[in-house]
Amino acid sequence: MSKLRILYAATEINPFLQTTKVAEFLNTLPQGMQERGMEIRIFVPRFGIINERKNRLHEVVRLSGINIAVGEDEKPLVIKVASIPNAKLQVYFIDNEDYFHRKSVFVDKNNKFHADNDERAIFFCKGVLETVKKLGWAPDIVHCNDWMTGLIPMYLKTTYKKDPIFKDAKSMFTVYNNNYKHKFDGDLAEKVKMLDIDDSMLAPLQSADTDAFIKIGMEYADSVIKTNEDFSENINALFSEFMQKKNINTVTPDDTLLDSYYNLYNELSN
Repeated sequence: MSKLRILYAATEINPFLQTTKVAEFLNTLPQGMQERGMEIRIFVPRFGIINERKNRLHEVVRLSGINIAVGEDEKPLVIKVASIPNAKLQVYFIDNEDYFHRKSVFVDKNNKFHADNDERAIFFCKGVLETVKKLGWAPDIVHCNDWMTGLIPMYLKTTYKKDPIFKDAKSMFTVYNNNYKHKFDGDLAEKVKMLDIDDSMLAPLQSADTDAFIKIGMEYADSVIKTNEDFSENINALFSEFMQKKNINTVTPDDTLLDSYYNLYNELSN
C-alpha cells in the first residue's frame, strides 16, 4: 500500500457544491486514494452558495487569522471544515468575506463574470499553501484541479520551494474545459507576484484571462493531466503548445480512473 500524502486543491466538491465535472471527480478520487492507503487533504473555496448549516461547516480558529496579500491589499483568511458523509474525509474551505460571501460561483445572476475572480483565485492559491504550512502536514503531491488552482505549481517552485513542508512536493495540474472569455482589469502579474518570482516567470499570464491561469499551471506543474472533454479551441491550442515540451496524460473517467491516478501518483513521487 502506498503511503503517499496527497493534497487536493479544486474549485468544488460534491456534495457541498456541483456546477461542473470537477465536483464529482473530487468526490471520487480522494476517497479512492484513501482506500488505497494514501493520506489525503482537500481544499476548496467556500463559495457563498454552500449552505453552512446544512453541510455542518465550522470555523477552525487555530488555522484562521492569517492575512493574505493580493496585490496591494491584505485580506483575512478564514478556514472552515466539514466532513464528506460516509467517507471519513475532511474538506477544508478557504473563506473570506469580500471574496466568497456572494451567493454565486464565478458569474452573477445575470451571467456576468465577477471582475475580481482573478483576486479570488490568487487568494485561494495562497490560502491553501499557507494553511497547509500551519497544519504542518508535508504533501508528497499537490494535485491542482481547474483554472482557479493554476498558480499553485508556480508558487511551489518559487516562493515555497525552500519551505520544509513543500521542499519535496511534486505538483499535478488537471485541465478542465471552460468557455470564460473575460479579460481581467489591472496588472494581473503584479497581483500574482511573490518572493523569488521575477517578471519573466509570469509571461504566461499576459492574456489576463482564465486561460492565463491554465497556462501557468501547465508551465510549472510536474505533471499535466487532460480530461476527456470536448475542449474549446483556445484550450486545445494550449495543449498543442505544451505537447512539445511536456508529457500530457489523458485520464478517462471510467473503471480504470482510480488505477490510472494511483499509478501516476506513484510514478511522480519516485
